[in-house]
Amino acid sequence: MMKTLQPSIRDIAKALGVSASTVSRALKNHPDISKDTCQKVQEYAERVHYRPNVLALGLKSQRSQTIGVIVPEIVHHFFSTLISGIEDLAYGKGYRVMICQSNEDYLREVINVQALNDHRVDGLLVSISKSTLDANHFIRVIQNEVPIVFMDRICHDIQSDRVVTNDFEGAKMVVSHMLQRGRRRILHLAGPKHLTVGVERNNGYRQALVDHHIAVDEDLILHCDTPQRVETRRSQILAMANEIDGIFAVNDFTAVASMRLLQDAGYNIPADIAIAGFGDDPIADMVSPSLTTVKQRGYDMGREAAALLISRLQGIQPERFQTKVFPAMLKVRNSA
Repeated sequence: MMKTLQPSIRDIAKALGVSASTVSRALKNHPDISKDTCQKVQEYAERVHYRPNVLALGLKSQRSQTIGVIVPEIVHHFFSTLISGIEDLAYGKGYRVMICQSNEDYLREVINVQALNDHRVDGLLVSISKSTLDANHFIRVIQNEVPIVFMDRICHDIQSDRVVTNDFEGAKMVVSHMLQRGRRRILHLAGPKHLTVGVERNNGYRQALVDHHIAVDEDLILHCDTPQRVETRRSQILAMANEIDGIFAVNDFTAVASMRLLQDAGYNIPADIAIAGFGDDPIADMVSPSLTTVKQRGYDMGREAAALLISRLQGIQPERFQTKVFPAMLKVRNSA
């Protein structure tokens, strides 16, 4: 079956016996065109399902009215709410959104950046992958005068607008809660040292201990930020179980994986070991006991990131880059 060609402005002009320039102006309700002609043109355009040629408009205006978004995982609750906020704000401002996921893979992230650049997006909203150590693909984008706003996971090698959670305060808050409940030997399942979110949550954990006059034990900090890593470190975590009375995990999925591991080994949560996470993923309410965690405002962060980018695209953003920090909120449930 042959593909049906989209009607053009010239097709509409020919059908109505007017000039192409008249059709173009009538579609925009130009004051030089009579109301009757505007109505006639617009009704015919709607009847034949006319759509403006976005690529042609983009070439003319040097803008595509499209924003590119790159996140590590679309299925992750935080990132899906981030995207929802971006889309709601962007579409309301007349921008379309193209979404890619890196799947925590640096090379895929590079390909995503190139693909969005090839599609002439006006700007990028990015949360970097865990394996991203080189920022050259982002530097090239900025050299092409395409602005970037980093969200949650930021790139320190690039000066840009940023939207983040106060990860330090969130971690300090939840660990302090555990300490106030009498826990003294809290294992931290930490994130990567090169990611700001991991570093800040680690620092918050440390500060909570210092504030409660408890020495930081480096042996109680393990690089373990996924359920898969919990399984890999299964023997190590179980060997430490009798020496600890709490676990603070860098995210909820890791916290839940450690909870299940310990429950399978016969430990009672929280009587034997209290467990807390970070993120307030829906899984936190689904497990038993329900997970104490830190809530992030993903939707609001997405809206703010899109607003920052669009303001910069429209030239109303101050020249100095901004970092918008969203407060974290402690969600006390039954696990800690």
